[in-house]
Amino acid sequence: MPKLAAFPKAFMDALCKDGTMKVSEWIELASKLDIEGLEWYAGFIEMEDEANWPIFRKQVEDKGMVIPMMCCSPDFTHPDEAFRNKEIEKQKRWIDMTYALGGSYCRVLSGQKRPELSVEQGVQLAADCIQACLPYAAERNITLIIENHYKDNFWEYPEFAQKMDVFCKLVDKIHHPNFGVNYDPSNTYLAGEDPIELLKRVSSRVVTMHASDRYLKEGTIEDLRKEEGGVEGYAKRLSHGEIGKGLNDYDAIFSELKRTGFDSWISIEDGVDGMDQLDRSVKFLRKKMAQYWPS
Repeated sequence: MPKLAAFPKAFMDALCKDGTMKVSEWIELASKLDIEGLEWYAGFIEMEDEANWPIFRKQVEDKGMVIPMMCCSPDFTHPDEAFRNKEIEKQKRWIDMTYALGGSYCRVLSGQKRPELSVEQGVQLAADCIQACLPYAAERNITLIIENHYKDNFWEYPEFAQKMDVFCKLVDKIHHPNFGVNYDPSNTYLAGEDPIELLKRVSSRVVTMHASDRYLKEGTIEDLRKEEGGVEGYAKRLSHGEIGKGLNDYDAIFSELKRTGFDSWISIEDGVDGMDQLDRSVKFLRKKMAQYWPS
């Protein structure tokens, strides 16, 4: 059966910007959930000090959990080679971070959808940078996972490979035992596309998954498409919410993953309204997982 992890979606500013929450507080809160792991974020303020890395690993393991996945956001589509080389070095440090925490999966992205880039240019730049990181990851037994992403919280432009066709082009360009897909069904809606169609196109490459659910607070998916220009942060008409109550069809998702033999980590990227909501999302997923992967 796949294993469940959680990500501190509700506490990102507190952990990454203003420091009003300590990582140890998040570990303590999360330890009350019925999960086996915590997805980590490279941008936690306290991760700047490498001396903390083994301390956090021990704190998590003392609670009977592990840190399987690292969430980070390299920007590999910048036209300047010196900038891209710096991003490759950053990614290598995040791989080191993942290794030090005992993790197996470290996220990569394509980069920002800069207006001057053609699809071919962007795919080539991103593929070259990811391939430059793969030997380093393989030496540490880390798998680089590319997510069908919407937009990093701190980026100006959306993800270059946000659209299904572009994402699939990039995935098809890289074949390596230490490379796979982190599938996020909600992000496909943000591209105005069908998450099940995307899953069927990449399911043989999926090695991890983000579980979430999304709602449109106002307007339509079509309205969302129109505002994908240069807005910092997430579009205002979107909302994360409780899993099982949004747009995603978890029966369709899990039946396709089961069909391809998926047996890895599912990390919950919800709970924006607090720990009670996150706990309900855990319970929903546990029930669904038991249905599709009966022990």
